[in-house]
Amino acid sequence: MAIQKVGVAGCGLMGSGIAQVCAMAGFTTLVREVNHDLVEKGIKGIEKNLGRLVEKGTITEAAKGEIRGRLKGTIGIEELRDCDLIIEAIIEQLSAKRELFAALDGLCPAATIFASNTSSLTITEIATATKRPQRFVGLHFFNPVPVMKLVEVVKTIATDPAVYEEMVAFGAKLGKTPVRAHDSTGFIVNRLLVPYLLDAIRALEEGVGSVEDIDSSMKLGCGHPMGPLALLDFVGLDTTYYIANIMFEEFRERRFAPPSLLKRMVLAGWNGRKAGRGFYDYADAREPKAMKF
Repeated sequence: MAIQKVGVAGCGLMGSGIAQVCAMAGFTTLVREVNHDLVEKGIKGIEKNLGRLVEKGTITEAAKGEIRGRLKGTIGIEELRDCDLIIEAIIEQLSAKRELFAALDGLCPAATIFASNTSSLTITEIATATKRPQRFVGLHFFNPVPVMKLVEVVKTIATDPAVYEEMVAFGAKLGKTPVRAHDSTGFIVNRLLVPYLLDAIRALEEGVGSVEDIDSSMKLGCGHPMGPLALLDFVGLDTTYYIANIMFEEFRERRFAPPSLLKRMVLAGWNGRKAGRGFYDYADAREPKAMKF
């Protein structure tokens, strides 16, 4: 079955980005949120991004209009019933995702493919809320979706090989580089990235170096575009803490266990850039100041 219409459940930062790239790739795209305000906010964000692309000369004003014409917002879950593919990008809670997919399973034809953008939860466990585990995959995009080229295409032991190959091809149609991943908690990127980030916090806790020195070392010594502590602030310390706990619960290995400093910072509300404070103070967003610990 050729995918023509894509539904995106969730119009937040990730969902709006996924909807944008789907519409830009030529797919009729329907993005759903739980209320009109959230739909409007997400659509306005997409329009702003498209406007920037016009200013840069990446797309024409006419192309912007065509892309916008392929994109529609809704609050009605029933409107997703005729989508060929539905990508979920809602809150990172297993119960919420299972509830959504159970409802969609009762609405959509048997041919509809379901995909989750989860970064840490098990695709198999989400899929068991439906009667179509063979047509269920993970499509894990990265933030910001319109810019980042990678998508992890995740298969479970129940995923139909033909459906999986169709999703790999779909990722390529979006202009992404799809990588094949098995349904192991954290997939490829977070399986390697999360222990690295947690070790950076432990190095800070143990006095190996200051915030500035740890970040400078990894940027200049390893060629990373961003140091691990600055990256933690960008991702969100609360997000990392949540993912780390899920991975530790799965593997029971120290490398996935959240350091005590991370827990204390999350409890204090120091969640990084979005909170104005994390490993850096963002009172002046143009020149963040490293915190002293």
